[in-house]
Amino acid sequence: MENTAFNIEYKPRTGSEAMCEALLDEGVEYLFGYPGGAIMPFYDALPDYPLKHILVRHEQAAAHAADGYARATGKVGVCIATSGPGATNIVTGLATAQMDSVPLVAITGQVGRPALGKDSFQETNVMGMTLPFTKHSFLVEDPDELYPTMRRAFDIARSGRPGPVLVDVPKDVQFAACENHGYRRLREVPESVASPALEAAAALLRKARRPLILAGHGITLSGAEMELRLLAERTGVPVVTTLLGLSAFPEDHPLYIGWPGMHGAASVNRAIDRSDLLFAVGMRFDDRITGAVDKFAPNAKIVHIDVDPSELGKVVRPTVGIAADAKAALRGVLSHFEDAEEREDDARVPWREEIAKSQEGEKRREEGASGEYGPIRILRAIKEIAGEETRLVTDVGQHQMWAAKFFPFTKKNSHITSGGLGTMGFALPAAMGVAFAYPDEPVWVVAGDGGFQMNVQELATIRDNGLNIKVAVLNNGYLGMVRQWQQFFHNRRYSETPMTGPDYEKFAAAYGLHGKTVKPGDDIEAAIRWAEGQDGCTIIDFHIDPEANVYPMIPSGMSVHEMIEESESSAAYGGA
Repeated sequence: MENTAFNIEYKPRTGSEAMCEALLDEGVEYLFGYPGGAIMPFYDALPDYPLKHILVRHEQAAAHAADGYARATGKVGVCIATSGPGATNIVTGLATAQMDSVPLVAITGQVGRPALGKDSFQETNVMGMTLPFTKHSFLVEDPDELYPTMRRAFDIARSGRPGPVLVDVPKDVQFAACENHGYRRLREVPESVASPALEAAAALLRKARRPLILAGHGITLSGAEMELRLLAERTGVPVVTTLLGLSAFPEDHPLYIGWPGMHGAASVNRAIDRSDLLFAVGMRFDDRITGAVDKFAPNAKIVHIDVDPSELGKVVRPTVGIAADAKAALRGVLSHFEDAEEREDDARVPWREEIAKSQEGEKRREEGASGEYGPIRILRAIKEIAGEETRLVTDVGQHQMWAAKFFPFTKKNSHITSGGLGTMGFALPAAMGVAFAYPDEPVWVVAGDGGFQMNVQELATIRDNGLNIKVAVLNNGYLGMVRQWQQFFHNRRYSETPMTGPDYEKFAAAYGLHGKTVKPGDDIEAAIRWAEGQDGCTIIDFHIDPEANVYPMIPSGMSVHEMIEESESSAAYGGA
C-alpha cells in the first residue's frame, strides 16, 4: 500500500505562519490588535488559523483589552500593533501591565532588516523604548528563531512575577521562510520556602496581639484566595487588602476590615498605625499605602512574602522576608496552624473590638454623606441590582476610590483597575477583555467623565462584537481628583480642570447603543434596572456634585496622623 504521506508537496513555512502556530501552541484564543504596514504579513496569514482577532480602534486600547483579559482569566493576554506610532501607542498599556504584574505579550511589526537604523518610514526603536517597563523585549532578526522566541515570550510573561513581554518582528522576517526548531518549555522550579523562615513567620503571627494580614494582588495572581481565608479564620487575624488586592478576600467576611492608604478607610489606617505585626502577602508597600515610610506602622514587626525577591526590603525592612509564591508560602504557614485557635480566650478579641468601634463612627459618616443621591448610593445600587456575579472595571480618579470603598466585592477576582500606573482611559478597553473572557457574566464599567473620554472610541468595538457591558459615568464636570487636590492645596484655583463632554445619551445613540441621563432627583435604581434590561452596551450618565470629594485623604508623603477626614456635620461628600 502506498504511503501517501510522502506525496504531500512541501511548502516552506513563513515567519508569519510560525507566529500564528506559536500562538496556537500557547493556547491563545483572543488577539487584540490594529493592522498596519509593518505587521501586514502577519495579518495576511492570520485568517488561515483559528485565532479570534478583535479589531480595536486604537492600539492603546488593544494593550488594555489584553490586560483586562489577562487579569480576568490568569492567562497571558496578547496585543498586536504595527511599527512606529502603532508601537508607541501600546507603550502606556505595557507600562500599566508592568506596574500591576499582568502577563502580556505584545507583538509589533518593524521595518525590514535592511531599513533598520536609517530613520525609515514608521521606524521606532520600540525594543529600546520598552526595556524599562517590560520583563523582556525581543527584536527577532533570524527567521528560524521566531517560533521559539514567541514561545519563550509567553514563558517569561507568566513565570515568577508576571509582566509584559514585547516581541518586535521586522517585516521581511515575517515574509521569510523559516524552520520550526521546536521549543522546550522552561522548566518551572518549584517554589522552595525555607522552613526556618516559615517557622519564624508563624511564630510572629502566633505571638502578636494586634496583628493584621495585608493582602495584595499577588493573592489573585497565585490563586491563593482559599489559603488566605483559611489563615485568617484559623488565627482570627483581621484582613486588609490593597487596592489591587480587592476581591481577593470576601468583603462580607467578619474578619475583613477594608483597604488602607491615601484614600483608604481611616479606621484601617489607624489599625495599621497601632498594629504590632503586619503579615504582608503579595504586595509591594506602595507609597500610596505607606505615606511617610519612617512613620508607617511604627510599632509593628513585618512579615513580607513576595514572589519577587527585589521587593523585600525595597521600601520597608521586614523582620522576616520570604521570597516565594503567595500560595506556596501561605500553605507552608498554614501547616503551623492546622487547628482553629480557641476563641474563648483569644487574646485578639480586644483588638478586633477596637477596630470595630473605630469603624462604627466611620460608617455613620458614610451613611450621612450618602444622602438621597451621590456616588455611595450609585455604587451600592449597582451591586444590589446587578448582583453578586458582577465584575467591576474602574478607571482612575475619584470614582475609582469611591468604588473601592463602597462597592462590596464578594466574588473572587471581580475588581479590575489600573493601580500602580494610574492609567486614565483604562476601564472601557479593559472591560472588553473581561467581557470576552466571561461573556455570560455581568460586566460594569465605572468611570469619570475625564477618563471615559480618553478611549471612548472603543464603543465601536463593543458594538461590533455585541458585548454586554454596562457603563456608569460619574460625571462631575471636572477632572475630579485633580480638582480635589487643587481645592485642598491650591486655594481652589481650578486651573484647567473643568471638563466638558458630549451629551452621553446622544453619544451612545450615535454608536447605536443605549444611553440615559440621570440628574439629582431622578430615580437611580430605576436607571440601573433599565440598563440591566437592555441588550448590549448601555451608558448611564450620572450627574453628581461637582465638588464631591473622596475622604479620607492623606497628603502625599505624610502619615496617618496628617489624615484629612470629613466631619460628621459636613456636606455630603462635597466641599472641604
